[in-house]
Amino acid sequence: MTGTDSRAHRDRWEDEAALRDLSVAYAAAADARDGERFAGLFAVDGALVVPSYPEDLRPVITRAGTESLRLVPEGLGRFELTFHEVTNSSFTIGDERASGQVQCTAHHLSATGAAGASGGGPAWTDTVWFIRYHDEYVRVATGWKFARRVLHLQWVEEHAVERVGPPSAGPGDAGPDPEAPQAPGTGTGGGGPT
Repeated sequence: MTGTDSRAHRDRWEDEAALRDLSVAYAAAADARDGERFAGLFAVDGALVVPSYPEDLRPVITRAGTESLRLVPEGLGRFELTFHEVTNSSFTIGDERASGQVQCTAHHLSATGAAGASGGGPAWTDTVWFIRYHDEYVRVATGWKFARRVLHLQWVEEHAVERVGPPSAGPGDAGPDPEAPQAPGTGTGGGGPT
């Protein structure tokens, strides 16, 4: 391998790693309900296209531009917790543009209101979305951003679960008071599936 080939290989590896990191950052911002961070992952004129779940599994709702994208994580407020797990990815990378497909399994925990099996609290439902994102990326001065992300919902499963403890705290965060009552989220916003 020549020096030029080695540099091209290293550049491609770095670009692929940056694009994977972008999808992981998207999942983390959605789960943290951080609209600023979420919108900052998109180009200024970037767009997210999502289904109108549960009415339609096809991507039919477009959120475009920073202000609209900033509201997307608020839509997850109707769930107690979410957990987006990014899995497989593949990319086609050019100098300033790239495209890719990224798979994700997204868990959405909500209270059902009925007593759990142990009788100690509410029962919970985990609505699991199996997602394939079709992405277009653009390289800007600060790195790769989403130009357009289209969420294709492959299928949905629901599972009854029993919650055994408060959500884990992140680094430097004491987390919620375990003695305080926890109610399901009731937020509204520019949501839809993420």
